[in-house]
Amino acid sequence: MWKTQLKTLQDVRPPFVPEGASAMTIVVWRDPGDPGAPPHRHSGPAFGYVTEGAVLFELEGEPERVIKAGESFWEPGGDVIHYQDGNALSDGRTEFIVTMLCAPGQPMLTVVDEDELARRTHLRAPRPAAG
Repeated sequence: MWKTQLKTLQDVRPPFVPEGASAMTIVVWRDPGDPGAPPHRHSGPAFGYVTEGAVLFELEGEPERVIKAGESFWEPGGDVIHYQDGNALSDGRTEFIVTMLCAPGQPMLTVVDEDELARRTHLRAPRPAAG
C-alpha cells in the first residue's frame, strides 16, 4: 500500500553537487505583487515546490514562467543567475518550499551586482513585451 501513497513531483539530475554540501530547506512567502529577491545565485542546486499562489520564476538563459501551487521547480546553482522569484499574483499571497544544497562556507544566496548583470545581459532570455 505504501507504494501507492506517493507522487513524484520532479526527478532531475543536477549538473553538480558541491563537495561537502549541506542541505537547507526553507519556506519563502511573498505578499501580493512582491517582486522577490534581487537577481542572485546559489552555490549548489535548489529544488522547490509551490504550496500557495504562483511564483514568477526566471533563470538565466530561460524565459520567465509562472509556477503555480502544486507545481515544482529546480535550478542548477553555481554560476547561473536566478533573476526572479516574485509573487505572480497582485491579489494573493504566494508561498514555496525550497531545499538547497549549499557549498561549505558559502551563503545560500549571493546577490549579483549591477556590473555583472550588465556583462551578462546577452545570456538573459528576451523579456516579454510590456503591456
